[in-house]
Amino acid sequence: MIRSLLAVAVCTVLAVSAKAADVRGVTDSEIVIGSYTDLSGVTAVWGVNNNNAWRMMFDEVNAKGGINGRKIKFITEDNQYQVPRSVQAANKLINRDNVFLMVANDGTPMNNAVMPDQIAKNVPNMFPLTSARSMYYPFNHLKFGLAASYYDMMRAGVKLFVEQRGKKRICAMSQDSDFGRDVMDGARDQLKAMNVALTAETLHKSTDTDFSASVAKLRDANCDLILLGTIVRDTIQIVSAIRKTGWNVDLLGQVAIYDQAVAEAPGGLTDGLYAMTSILYAEPNDPRPAVQDFVKKYKARFGHDPNFAAQVGVMGAELVIKALRDAGRDLTVDSFIAAMERIKDHHDIFGSPPMSFGPDKHQGSNESFLTVVKAGHWVPVDTRPVGY
Repeated sequence: MIRSLLAVAVCTVLAVSAKAADVRGVTDSEIVIGSYTDLSGVTAVWGVNNNNAWRMMFDEVNAKGGINGRKIKFITEDNQYQVPRSVQAANKLINRDNVFLMVANDGTPMNNAVMPDQIAKNVPNMFPLTSARSMYYPFNHLKFGLAASYYDMMRAGVKLFVEQRGKKRICAMSQDSDFGRDVMDGARDQLKAMNVALTAETLHKSTDTDFSASVAKLRDANCDLILLGTIVRDTIQIVSAIRKTGWNVDLLGQVAIYDQAVAEAPGGLTDGLYAMTSILYAEPNDPRPAVQDFVKKYKARFGHDPNFAAQVGVMGAELVIKALRDAGRDLTVDSFIAAMERIKDHHDIFGSPPMSFGPDKHQGSNESFLTVVKAGHWVPVDTRPVGY
């Protein structure tokens, strides 16, 4: 009898181990997760902090024994916010490291370049560090976006500024990239829906630093609102170029500019700058106990306060960890996706809009907020989210 029971137990263990061995990136004791992000390029202020948060969350899980008996192995590659480096990094992660999931991959054009091969290899793309619509649309069961897209945010922002603030001469400055085009798709579609023309626009590369000619062009067009398809560094440089001319024009960006580095630009440079954001930033001095616990742990480990990108990392990691846990010991891509799609009304520690997913819904939320820089801080104009 004892011999029979032992034989059954051994067969069961061998069956589970064999099944795990058949799943890319999953062994009897480990789940391999990969990410390519900007650790040293023009958007490193986003990439580094976001990646820090994911790693901290995974390490905390591992310190408590892992998930269903498995530890998470998290591998990160530096893409320097460049497409060729992203393709190279993804090729390594997928084909050499055999990752189970990819998380927080940074950059719209980078994700768009990598995803066809990634999806063909059945590797889910979870909560990339971009709010582009292409991260969840067109629908694919392996693509998940966290919150409102650049498209959603710009449509909501344009609607608000035209209807409630009477803006008539709408202009734009955006990066000549997939990211910039995604932002401008939202702006153009909303302007078209309201029968308002785009007065003028300029395009630039993410590495450009001189915006004097672009500013002169838009000032000559007598714009009363400039939409920004920009990120951090180019935003600060554009605002500086505008302020130097003495031109007092409203500027409206989206979540890619919603960073403390922008708000804290020296001399109050960015005071009055507007941004639509899918998530409201919780300042390091936020009194909520869960937020304070996160800030304390992050600062102790990395030597500085977490920024907005770190907050986004926590939110994404919470959801991935929950789905991995809920998928159970018999972890496969299908069981993970099914667990993700069962998540409903998930509330994070920062008080963001609740996140819900489903078999035909892979965007957690599409709500956004209008915020403005005041005295070095992003402040909500209204704590109620808006749509279009």
